[in-house]
Amino acid sequence: MALSRIWSAFIIVAVLVAGFRFAFQPGQEKIFNQMVTGKGTDTAYARTVDSAALPAYVVQQLQQDKTAIWDNDRVVKTGEGQYRVFRLLPSNGIIETCKGAVEICIGLIGIMALFMGFMSIAEKAGGIRFMSRIIGPFFSKIFPDIPKGHPAMGHMMMNFSANLLGLDNAATPFGIKAMESLQELNPEKEKASNAQIMFLCLHAAGFSLIPVSIIAVRASVKNPSANPTDIFVPCMIATFVATMAAMFIVSIKQRINIFQKTIMLWVLSISAVIALLVLYLVSMSAEGLQSFSGALSNGLILTIFIAIVLGGLYKKINIFDAFVDGAKGGFEVAVRIIPYLVGMLVAISLLRNSGTFDVIINGIKSLFAALGTDTRFVDGLPTAFIRPLSGSGARGMMIDTMNAYGADSFAGRLSAILQGSSDTTFYVIAVYFGAVGIKNTRYSIGAMLLADLVGIITAISLCYLFFGNAA
Repeated sequence: MALSRIWSAFIIVAVLVAGFRFAFQPGQEKIFNQMVTGKGTDTAYARTVDSAALPAYVVQQLQQDKTAIWDNDRVVKTGEGQYRVFRLLPSNGIIETCKGAVEICIGLIGIMALFMGFMSIAEKAGGIRFMSRIIGPFFSKIFPDIPKGHPAMGHMMMNFSANLLGLDNAATPFGIKAMESLQELNPEKEKASNAQIMFLCLHAAGFSLIPVSIIAVRASVKNPSANPTDIFVPCMIATFVATMAAMFIVSIKQRINIFQKTIMLWVLSISAVIALLVLYLVSMSAEGLQSFSGALSNGLILTIFIAIVLGGLYKKINIFDAFVDGAKGGFEVAVRIIPYLVGMLVAISLLRNSGTFDVIINGIKSLFAALGTDTRFVDGLPTAFIRPLSGSGARGMMIDTMNAYGADSFAGRLSAILQGSSDTTFYVIAVYFGAVGIKNTRYSIGAMLLADLVGIITAISLCYLFFGNAA
């Protein structure tokens, strides 16, 4: 019911905001057309500015090219010192969004088939149960409804491990397999169980070890960072705090004693290992960190594959038949989530193209300016607001912020930390609950968004702590 109300609210608010802009703002005559049939490369409106209003990097780019990108705008020189600024549409319209949602699912089919095929081999060879026994003492405390040694524990462990290393392609199949395993234990098939909520909230917190893609962006934007890895430690702390917040929030709701000895020992042990790894990694250059991350992540995937194959040979099972059986399930899941993904992405598209985000950001900036507080953090907030809705949208907003203010500016660094401090909450809800046919998400959305808020507040605080002197 919560998801239904939120989805309805997205659409109603988007249409109302668009209607207001159409009626009262000049230059918005095409807003309804853009919301329905527009493309991300279209322009929403235009204005004329002089060179004094443009950042230096935009002027330099226009000296070499006919056009330049400035935030979400495309700039074209029209005369000596005069420029025409065209606002790019924030997102595809709903027609193109529907096509894009199906393309996402088609792209998932091969990846889902590969990883779920190997998961099938691991299950038949006993590898998943082996992992369940290892992680069992900890998971049995925060997932008390799961029987000891159940395969769901192994599936969840695989998902968390993939997330930790930034293996998005592997994390989704592992996570969906975990949701399917948990669904087998769920007595009410259309209502999210306690275990499913705990798992999804921990997953949506997006705990990741090395933000490789963010470091790469900071090194490659128009105003690149002098030290692209300097956001590594704040990102790590922010995402860890968000994950712990998710665990505490759901534990309170489910009346789980989070201060049990077993839970605290596991949390402290994991924290110690991560702290030692951070101490080692912070001494590396950006190139060294990316190289290490690539070797660690991809090497681990290949290690898992060969371990599964060797385990299957040891158990004398028909490995290829087991792989094919699992791969068939990957295809079925990818097709099953299409309606859920289409519905969620369409609502997000309407919100973005209606200008709702602009209204929120401008309102927040005006509020804090009126209070006389430092408003530098507001310039980085668009990434935080879009992140729960769209991973690619948030990535684009982060790049826009870095291009506008510089990768080493306060806003540029904050957008990078915000990008690395959470996952795409509503995408996760649509895909994971959609994969198992859950319609009643109970309090999961509220818990995820509250954990996201903790991550945002932590990211802002850390940015002031680490980079408060940045411009």
